[in-house]
Amino acid sequence: MKAIIWGLLSSMFFSATFIVNRAMNVSGTSWAWTASLRFLFAIPILLILVLLQKKFMPLWKEMKKHPWSWLGWGTLAGVGFYSLLSFSSLFGPSWLVAGTWQVTILAGALLSPLFFIKVQTAEGYKKVRGKIPLKTLSVSAFILVGVILMQVKEAENITAMQFILGFLPVVVAAFLYPLGNRKMMEICSGKLDTFQRVLGMTLGSIPLSIIYAIYGFFTTGIPSGPQFSQAFILAMSSGVIATMTFFYATDLAKENLGLLGAVEATQSGSMIFTVLGEVFLLNGRMPTGIALAGMTIIVIGMIMNSMLNKKTKLSSAAPARTLSK
Repeated sequence: MKAIIWGLLSSMFFSATFIVNRAMNVSGTSWAWTASLRFLFAIPILLILVLLQKKFMPLWKEMKKHPWSWLGWGTLAGVGFYSLLSFSSLFGPSWLVAGTWQVTILAGALLSPLFFIKVQTAEGYKKVRGKIPLKTLSVSAFILVGVILMQVKEAENITAMQFILGFLPVVVAAFLYPLGNRKMMEICSGKLDTFQRVLGMTLGSIPLSIIYAIYGFFTTGIPSGPQFSQAFILAMSSGVIATMTFFYATDLAKENLGLLGAVEATQSGSMIFTVLGEVFLLNGRMPTGIALAGMTIIVIGMIMNSMLNKKTKLSSAAPARTLSK
């Protein structure tokens, strides 16, 4: 039960991504400032955590080995994908962006053939190309139906251009994040822990973050004090606390695959917390009718996906790890 509570707590903090993005845009902050400050503020926090563990030098050595990879893939899975989420929040409520973001489950399955895995066979380890997991893909398609239903009602109140700008950037971001993240895991090859890798990717995002800050300055000027505070809350909530609590929850459940699957399913709670935050903090409207049905489908689909992953782990007979293409 303790692991479940920590998992739900993690999903609550992660929902800040969508709520604070919307709040900053409503207050007049440029989407570019939102994306930039989210990462620039996270750097000192993550740096302190890594320095306290005396793990910065190993990270720095790895970054010097592959500087362009950290810059490129780190940017895609960092401020690159996040800037698209920030931009899309201009055109719809936070719960709509949060719902569309679940496409990332589908994206992860479709990206599998781009990577190789190393499996243990009777003849030893063998490198094979990843395959699209059809069972996971079917559940992901079910989730996608929920995403479409959520968009249908919203599409009645906005123009076609607004719909495209509020929907397509999130879909692109949903592919950029797992692609960049997996590429960085390949490059790290298990040499770095989660906080080291996240810090390295955030450092790699600095150039684009600075460019976004400059763009934000020339479009809306310097953010106000409250807007800076919102950006700091965003960095702390989704960038640090959500990650720490989720991995703590999975660590508590790692010896019980059934419990681990339940912990993973708690992340669908971010949808619920986003809706509540939108309604009570931003005076937004509660999703009803078809949109509410779509949200329900998404949550059910995410739980189904978690249970499917649990069964897959139980049936796995050999260890596997991702290799560089």
